[in-house]
Amino acid sequence: MFKNKLLLLSPIIALAVIFIFSLTLFPSVQPQPKNLPIAIVNEDEGVEIPNQPKLNMGQTIVEMMQKDSKATTDEEPAVKWIKVKTAEDAQKGMDNRKYYATLVIPKDFSAKQASLRTRAPFSPEVQIYINQGMNTVASTMAGQVLNGIVDNMNNNVRKQLLDGFEKQGATLTTKQAASLATPITKTVTNVNEIGSNSANGNSPVSLFQPLWMASLASAAIIFIAVSKLSITNRKENLAAKSVQILMGAIAALFIGFGLTWLADGLVGFNIPQFMDTALFLTITAFSFFLMILAVLSLLGFKGIPIFVLMLFFGAPLLAVAPEMMSPFYRDWIYSWLPMRFMVEGLRELFFFGEGVTWNTPVSVLVWIGLVSIMVILGTALKRNRAKEVASDSPNK
Repeated sequence: MFKNKLLLLSPIIALAVIFIFSLTLFPSVQPQPKNLPIAIVNEDEGVEIPNQPKLNMGQTIVEMMQKDSKATTDEEPAVKWIKVKTAEDAQKGMDNRKYYATLVIPKDFSAKQASLRTRAPFSPEVQIYINQGMNTVASTMAGQVLNGIVDNMNNNVRKQLLDGFEKQGATLTTKQAASLATPITKTVTNVNEIGSNSANGNSPVSLFQPLWMASLASAAIIFIAVSKLSITNRKENLAAKSVQILMGAIAALFIGFGLTWLADGLVGFNIPQFMDTALFLTITAFSFFLMILAVLSLLGFKGIPIFVLMLFFGAPLLAVAPEMMSPFYRDWIYSWLPMRFMVEGLRELFFFGEGVTWNTPVSVLVWIGLVSIMVILGTALKRNRAKEVASDSPNK
């Protein structure tokens, strides 16, 4: 009994299974941001103070934020502050998914802050923009960072004002006392919104698993059906592969339009562009189908575990922003996952108002499909050569 190799290897196999499936859990456990890009717009014109240099509190705040974000160790900072000239440029950057949030310091910030020491105070106001559609978790974290900075600024300004009034022995007016409660006010605005239902923010990720499983099942069924046919020459083999591709295209139409209808009508996701979403999911399903079929054509059913592992490894990563992944997952796993282009394309459709155009997700999915078709047809030719050799052997 102990001479059975499989029996002896069973503990090692069990350990390998634990190791592989544990790796799928690590990306979602306490994700920490690294270089989370947040835009900062300083429009503050400053204020002239007699016998003193021109005061520009906006510039002081920017320098302080950049200094605090620098890593004191070898680790990367949590936030990467990116200076942008205007609020319009920052909005374009958020629409192009460059920034998770933006802090805007207005032109009159220094002037209003200087007024807090007078009998006619005006609280300066900053604007915070949260780019919700880019990634729900990362944008929420970026918003928390900006809100925390403004709250910290309020505490510092309040302390400075109270110390100044105490040294002067001044009596505060009602308006001055009210302004001390919140010396700096803030307006928070969500852009590229995910809607009132927070589940909508994860809808691109939620649609991945059913589409992936449907594509995998379709590819496996069609591969089995064609493999049972009696094929004797190259022409028949190429015809059979062409039928596989054609049937995959038909299956992709059912998957794309069926999943969109189910998500919109039954599940309750907000699908703003039904036809564009259905077409994009059809392209995605066809691309995945071709990729899976290409591997099955090369390896047979030995290739199925590859796509099962891709499901387990890919699903947890799709909901995590790249800036919140470890370098291992970001560079060696997430960077080449084909399903990430599905999620990116759906985010552009759902939250950024874009249609099905020749953008990066669509182009990558199309190229995956084209390369897969070449592999499928190439394996057909290879197998025919083997059969031709067999047919020419003396046993025939």
